Amino acid sequence: MSVAQELEPAEDIIFPPGDIYSDEPPLESDLHLRQIILLLQCLDLWWQNRNDFYAAGNLTIYYSQRQLKSEEFRGPDFFVVLGCEKKPRKSWVTWQEDGKYPNIIIELLSSSTKATDKGLKKQIYQDIFRTPEYFWFDPNDLEFVGFHLVDAHYQPIEPNPQGWLWSQQLDLYLGVQDNQLRYFTAQGQLVPTPQELAEQEKQRADEERQRAEQEKQRAEQEKQRAEQEKQRAERLAAKLRELNIDPDLL
Repeated sequence: MSVAQELEPAEDIIFPPGDIYSDEPPLESDLHLRQIILLLQCLDLWWQNRNDFYAAGNLTIYYSQRQLKSEEFRGPDFFVVLGCEKKPRKSWVTWQEDGKYPNIIIELLSSSTKATDKGLKKQIYQDIFRTPEYFWFDPNDLEFVGFHLVDAHYQPIEPNPQGWLWSQQLDLYLGVQDNQLRYFTAQGQLVPTPQELAEQEKQRADEERQRAEQEKQRAEQEKQRAEQEKQRAERLAAKLRELNIDPDLL
């Protein structure tokens, strides 16, 4: 019997209540924490007008009474569930969420979790969760691999020329930039963090102010030129009148 079969929910069990706190261990390193925050912030900002998804990091997914007693499995480092209510949760409890499992999971590899992420967890996500897309990323050596579910088995996702992997679930690319896992649009644009977006907005505002100032300066210069032309014309007319020449007849 496989590990996935051993962990598969048994029939005729009484599920515990849904109000269960997450039971995840501390994150491996500051790199892992920052990476999870980055993924969450960027997706929340990109989908700020959507209320039909839930994204979380380092949160336990409870899917059976038996699994509650198992020390062999812990929740993903990052996951997204589509088609659900966007609200805070203490954990993801499938029997309180219409049986929904994550649409996409990302594990952040470390020396202590690498074997489990590539073995046990991959098998659970494939055989029990049926999660359509599974990625892993190592913040230290930048190893990045992705799989999508094809005929109930994970098949590798082919990278594009930039080395990015397309996520059909997110409708975005995932790729490594500046040693971090980032989202990119289908057009190749980087999905910004809130700080990056604020900086972009500030830069656009500064450019608009500069353009407005330049327009103001040009308008002032035109006004000065017009005034100078008017003064020259008045001096010329005065000179002509001194010579008894009517400037209006010229």
